[in-house]
Amino acid sequence: MQNTQLTDSYQRQFTYLRLSVTDACNFRCNYCLPDGYCPTNSEPYLSLEEIQSVVSAFALNGIRKIRLTGGEPTLRKDLAEIMALCKSTTGIETLALTSNGYRINKQLKHYVDAGLDQLNLSIDSLVPETFRLITGHNKLTEVLMAVEQAISLGLKKVKINSVLMREYNNNEMQSFLNFVKDRPVSLRFIELMQTGDNQAFFKQQHVSGYSIQTMLEDNGWLAILREANAGPAIEYTHPNYAGTIGLIMPYSKNFCASCNRLRISSHGNMHLCLFAEEHHKLRPHLINEDTEQLAKRIRELLQHKGAAHSLQQGNSGSTQHLAMIGG
Repeated sequence: MQNTQLTDSYQRQFTYLRLSVTDACNFRCNYCLPDGYCPTNSEPYLSLEEIQSVVSAFALNGIRKIRLTGGEPTLRKDLAEIMALCKSTTGIETLALTSNGYRINKQLKHYVDAGLDQLNLSIDSLVPETFRLITGHNKLTEVLMAVEQAISLGLKKVKINSVLMREYNNNEMQSFLNFVKDRPVSLRFIELMQTGDNQAFFKQQHVSGYSIQTMLEDNGWLAILREANAGPAIEYTHPNYAGTIGLIMPYSKNFCASCNRLRISSHGNMHLCLFAEEHHKLRPHLINEDTEQLAKRIRELLQHKGAAHSLQQGNSGSTQHLAMIGG
């Protein structure tokens, strides 16, 4: 089998796959699942065999980085097995995980042993009560412990995701900067994105990342050159800080021009964009087609990918909430 490169009709190259393993979540974040997880799909989640088919086909197409997402991926009891099969697939160089950190402390060593390289943890506030108001759980201490454990285990990258919200954490900027002063972590501020279920909340809480970008640049923070398999963050470093600050601004001009990532849902649907109207069902082909056939199918589907999302026009596509396909 000969490796190829995934390239769309706009000459963007894709080396990064976000693979959701469940849409279930044990948090009730106010910007995503304020009423908690409510199943909307009766299909089973992708099996280990099906995941192996997906990963092998994407690796044959030049995917080098896989991020396991949810919902909350640690709810899968076979997550370590999923990690091991991903990392052992020829061509996969980097394995990452995004988690809310709710229950990861007891399992993190097993995940690292299975091949985990990078960990993203969601911390939307460093104030315990605000964290509880956002997530529905008083678990900030446990998540902060997971950050320290990840650092001590020597993971290549430890990242903190924080969704910006005007009335909840927009006044915590100095606390967030202090957090990375002596910790070698990347703290990324993510602009709140409009989805089908959060339109009123979005209008009330959205904060542009430009003000933070200006503040960083005015205070000696310098932009870092983006790595080939990196996510969408613009990252900044400062000589007096051990950690870095990242900004993910999907409403910024030309945000989609550097897109390098594709998404597979926990039920086997291929999403060419987080906010596209349509998706493509791969599951019927996972067992019946060999790796080369499936890889060819993926390359053909990629040619339907649009130039950009339509978030600026208020169109969030078929994404009702971010837990559907892991953001």
